[in-house]
Amino acid sequence: MKIFCVGRNYSEHAKELGNALPENPVIFSKPDTALLKNGEDFYLPDFSNDVHYEAELVIKISKMGKKIQEKFASNYYSEIGFGIDFTARDLQSQLKQKGLPWELAKAFDGSSPIGEFSNVKDLQNPIQFSLLKNGELVQNGNSNDMIFSFDKIVSFISQYFTLKVGDLIYTGTPAGVGAVKIGDKLEGFIGDKKMLHCEVK
Repeated sequence: MKIFCVGRNYSEHAKELGNALPENPVIFSKPDTALLKNGEDFYLPDFSNDVHYEAELVIKISKMGKKIQEKFASNYYSEIGFGIDFTARDLQSQLKQKGLPWELAKAFDGSSPIGEFSNVKDLQNPIQFSLLKNGELVQNGNSNDMIFSFDKIVSFISQYFTLKVGDLIYTGTPAGVGAVKIGDKLEGFIGDKKMLHCEVK
């Protein structure tokens, strides 16, 4: 199983981090050891003092494919879920300044909690999603605000990598990212349905 992630896919989030808007999807990957399933606790890594939450809609690939045309991309996924892309922001800044890859700051063990999935047909379009931290709304996103659509992302990634059943694609985060500390409780929603919960240790 492969995990792909899309960076800078919401214009307001790109602006809040001072990043230019991309011409093509910004893709990076994570190992399967990054996943946290079934509401497992997230443990702050000892190599960062500034870990941020990033709430994201996650596509689950349901059909093997490569070099997929965008107009056919919707045939290759049937479920969308909720995930968090934890980011060691201080380490990421250091890596970016040196022109180095982001993986150390993005792909570390446990950096990607994943919640429940829903059938695409059961979701209202566009898809509204939100993240609560300790009961307060911190992120509120809508799939309409993505720079690159689900189908564009699937098509783009498949030009470089063969997609297989069970692969996950984290599709980017809206504005409102922020730091977490020990004791924080995070809850992710698609619409009004709770899809994920995670406690920071």
